[in-house]
Amino acid sequence: MTDFTDFDLPARLSTALDRLAIKQPTPIQLKSFKPILSGRDVMGIAQTGTGKTLAYLLPMLKTWKYSKSGNPTVLILVPTRELVVQVTEILKDLTIDMTARVIGIFGGVNINTQKLLFNDGCDILVGTPGRTLDLAIDNAISLKEVKQLIIDEFDEMLNLGFRAQLTHLFEVMRDKRQNILFSATMTEAVDEMLNEYFNGPVEVTLAKSGTPLEKIEQSGYAVENFNTKINLLKWLLEKDATFSKILIFANNKKHADYLFQKLDELLPEQFDVIHSNKSQNYRLRAMRKFEDGEVRGLITTDIMARGLDISDITHVVNFEIPEVPEQYIHRIGRTGRADKPGIAVSFVTEKEEEPLLEIQALMDREVPLQPRPEDVSFNPVKIEAEKEVVKMKNPAPLKIEEGGAFHEKKAKNKKVNLGGPSKRKQFITKPGANRAQQKQKSKRRGK
Repeated sequence: MTDFTDFDLPARLSTALDRLAIKQPTPIQLKSFKPILSGRDVMGIAQTGTGKTLAYLLPMLKTWKYSKSGNPTVLILVPTRELVVQVTEILKDLTIDMTARVIGIFGGVNINTQKLLFNDGCDILVGTPGRTLDLAIDNAISLKEVKQLIIDEFDEMLNLGFRAQLTHLFEVMRDKRQNILFSATMTEAVDEMLNEYFNGPVEVTLAKSGTPLEKIEQSGYAVENFNTKINLLKWLLEKDATFSKILIFANNKKHADYLFQKLDELLPEQFDVIHSNKSQNYRLRAMRKFEDGEVRGLITTDIMARGLDISDITHVVNFEIPEVPEQYIHRIGRTGRADKPGIAVSFVTEKEEEPLLEIQALMDREVPLQPRPEDVSFNPVKIEAEKEVVKMKNPAPLKIEEGGAFHEKKAKNKKVNLGGPSKRKQFITKPGANRAQQKQKSKRRGK
C-alpha cells in the first residue's frame, strides 16, 4: 500500500494529513493500525524514528467520539516536556477540523495556571506522568472516563523512575480501558509492568530491540581525551560542509555546558545547548532555532535522545559514548528519519572502548574507528572527570615506644565505667567517704 486509502480514515482526518504533506504510512503504522482498532491492549516495539506517534494517533482519532462531560476520554503519557509539546502540536494539526479539545501539561510551570486550561473541558490529554498525577490528586481533572490510555516511550519512562506515578495513575483510572503502549526497546522492567497491569497485549514488533536503522552510516574516531575531541569536532565542522544540522550528545549537563562554551568561542553563535537545567522557554526556543536552521547545531544530553522529531538532522555526534548501550540507538535515531539517510559519528577514548563494545554487541554490528587525523592537534589538558584519583596508601601502624610522645595515663585520668547509679553504689565502700561530693552530684541529678 502506498497511501492511507486502506485506513478508511474520516474525511477531515485525511484532509489534515494532506495539509501536513503526510502521504505514505510507515511500516509500524501499517502493522499497528488494525490491532489498535480491535480494542485490545497493544504493545508496539519499533525502532526510533519510524513514525510511532502517528501509529497510535491515527487509529485513536478514527474511533474518537466527542464527550459532553468535558473530562478526557484519551490520555497520552510521554516522558518529557518537549515530547508533550510535540505530540500536542501534531494532535492540534490533525484535529483542526474536528471538535476535539486537546491540552498538553507538564511540570516546571505553575500548576494553578495549568488548572485554568481545563475550564472549558478536555477531550484528549497529553502529559508527563508527574504533572498528570498532581492535577488528578488536586481534582483539577478526572481520569475516570479515560477509555484509551496511550503510553509512548514506555521503557524510557521506567528508566526515568516514573513507575510509582504510573502505578498510581492506573489505580485512579477505570479498569475497563484500552492500553496502547509504544517503546523502542523491550526491557525486563517493561515486561514486568506488562504482566502486572495489562491484559495480554498484542505485540506489534517492527524490529528486534537494539537493531539500528539501516540507513544510518556509523563510524568513529579514536581520540585521547575530551579537549582533543573539541579540536577534532572543530576540524570536522570546518572541513566538511555537509555537517549542516548537527545534534551533539554529551553524557551530562556539566560536559554539555563546557563543550558549548568552548565551541561558542571557536565558532560564535553557531551552536546552542539544551539540558534539564535550562528553563522550559529556553529549551523550546533553542529547539525552534535548531529546527529553523538559525543555529548549525545543538549540544545536549540524553534528554534529546528519545522521541523528539526534528527534521533533516544530517549528523549525530556522540561526543561521549553513553554508558547504557540502548541510549546509543536512541541517539543515532535522531538522524536518518522518514527513510532519509543519516550519519552518526562517535568520538572514543580508551576508557570508552568497553561501552562501545557493548553497543556493538547489542547491534550485532561493528562501528569502524579510525585514528585521530594528523591535522587535528592533541590537547594534553584533561577535564576533571579524566583526572586520576590519587589514592593514599594505608599508613603503617604506629609503634608506641616507652618514653616517647605517648605516655601511660595518670591515675587521676583513668576512668572505669561503673554503670548507672544503682550499680555504682556497690563500689562505695565507705558510706561517709567524700559525702560532700556525692551530695553535690545528687543535686545535679535532680535528686
